[in-house]
Amino acid sequence: MSAQPYVIERVYNAPVSKVWHAITNAEQMKQWYFELPGFTPEVGYTFTFTGGHEDGIQYKHLCRITSVVENERLSYTWSYDGYPGESEVTFELFPEGEQTRLKLTHTGLDTFPADNKDFAASNFAAGWEYIIGTGLKGYLEKA
Repeated sequence: MSAQPYVIERVYNAPVSKVWHAITNAEQMKQWYFELPGFTPEVGYTFTFTGGHEDGIQYKHLCRITSVVENERLSYTWSYDGYPGESEVTFELFPEGEQTRLKLTHTGLDTFPADNKDFAASNFAAGWEYIIGTGLKGYLEKA
């Protein structure tokens, strides 16, 4: 797997404050991301969730928030229970008039076991494309 980070950017028809709340509020997150009861955007906060291919193995994700700058950036570690490797996900928000550009960067993908096809870069790309490009966009821009 390449040591290159995975990066995706999308522009939403929503102000930064609305996007920030969507990526940091547990009630809103469960509408487009995962259910994370009690999620709190504070450095050091740990959370877990389970996910994977619908017809495949479900992995327990272990995460710890590493950076929070309100309305600008949220970062957290991302690892899997029982598997080596640790990565980091960063959401960055940029106001563009009445819209918001979100840049998601997922680094450290090369630290996961290369012999497990579920950890292939293409799977992360497909997952983030759906989560950021479809799920979050649909949530933010619903009528």
